[in-house]
Amino acid sequence: MPVSQLPSQPIENNSSAATDVTPVVALKELVARLHREQNKIQDLLSSLGFALRSFNNLNQFLELIPLMATRVTDADGSALFLYKPNGQVRLEQLHWQDSRQRKNIRKALEIASSQITLMPNTAPLANATGILDDQMHRYLGPDVQIFGTAILVKHTERGWLYVLSRDPEYSWTETRQKLVRLVADQTAVAIENDELAVELRKKERLDQELEIGAEIQRRLLPRQCPTIPGAVVAARCKPANRVGGDYYDFFATTDNKIQPNTKDGTETSRWGLVIGDVMGKGVPAALIMTMMRGMLRGEVLHGNSPARILQNLNRVMYADLENSHRFVTVFYSEYNPHKRILSYSNAAHNPPLWWHAATKTVSRLDTLGMLIGLDANSQYEDAQVQLEPGDTIIYYTDGLTDAAAAGGDRFDEDNFVAGFNTACKYCNGPQEIVDYLFDQVQEFIGADKQNTDDMTLVVLQIL
Repeated sequence: MPVSQLPSQPIENNSSAATDVTPVVALKELVARLHREQNKIQDLLSSLGFALRSFNNLNQFLELIPLMATRVTDADGSALFLYKPNGQVRLEQLHWQDSRQRKNIRKALEIASSQITLMPNTAPLANATGILDDQMHRYLGPDVQIFGTAILVKHTERGWLYVLSRDPEYSWTETRQKLVRLVADQTAVAIENDELAVELRKKERLDQELEIGAEIQRRLLPRQCPTIPGAVVAARCKPANRVGGDYYDFFATTDNKIQPNTKDGTETSRWGLVIGDVMGKGVPAALIMTMMRGMLRGEVLHGNSPARILQNLNRVMYADLENSHRFVTVFYSEYNPHKRILSYSNAAHNPPLWWHAATKTVSRLDTLGMLIGLDANSQYEDAQVQLEPGDTIIYYTDGLTDAAAAGGDRFDEDNFVAGFNTACKYCNGPQEIVDYLFDQVQEFIGADKQNTDDMTLVVLQIL
């Protein structure tokens, strides 16, 4: 072989090597580009997750959604539609890459969504979505491809997230579907979090209002028991909730005047002792109780007998209670310390128990009478008893006798009477009687169990 031909061989080898290297370089560039694209998508989704954790304003977060959906799918734009409570579909947010086209795109989408009004709980989701797709195709034109996915909050469709593209080669790949579904899920989480925050704020306001109501109710109930000549009084009210429907009151009455619950009562004053129970619990019962307190005190000023006071109270309250499906039981009594006479009338309340010190027996104080608010023309009866030294009267509400143990058994009236009889024999004064009976009821239902009804006790003991 001639020497002049030798250099030609390496030249051919270099050309072949260059040909082999080109696909490798291209493959490396493709991998690098895919890696960069993957990192870009991860960064975008991480930013969206950070915004979800950080934003307190739902609207600010929703502004990011179409931008993120556009970026992760390489689309021309994205639109977020939300359903409103009135059934309308509204374009909530829009992102479009070409600023010159954005105005026309927005106008077309707004017109498309304004043509739709969804009837709550009537239109199937597929039909609703098909209507929105048809309207968007109609107003955007055939050159714009649209791909959408639902915004689901607690399995309820709340809107749609659409990706828009003018590229005829654009395809709704499985990867893009997953990415937009992920963005839509983040949107659903943000909407649910915002609604939970709204509910929490409502609950906080309600808690504040309940606390104010409870404080008002505590102020309306007697702050301390009165000093009645020749007698001792103790009382306790334990609502099932922060506010309740049990009511008790004391007041010294003279001619057309109610004196405060202090030591101002004189031998010539009559002492009003009243207990009541509104059917039901919570705020409605507390409001009725507050109303009844004011009306009852107004009736007492006329100086009528207990029966007449209840009769007038029933007539006044009937109009307010007629449509409320709530009624009130009331036992009203007046004690004359000078004569040791207790006059009373009952409007279907639990009859107070009278422990006779001389015989160590228990009897009931009761008269005929209907619930307050049941019949505007109800009639009530007067009665009176002569009390002797050592006698004890206990007023109570049915929250104590109806208290239920875990097994369903109730404390019932027989247990209550037996407990009262024991307390009168061995307890030292009205306050110990109150404490003993509350302890007995709590032990019966369980030390850790909360009472399900309001409980009130008032004890009057003659010295």
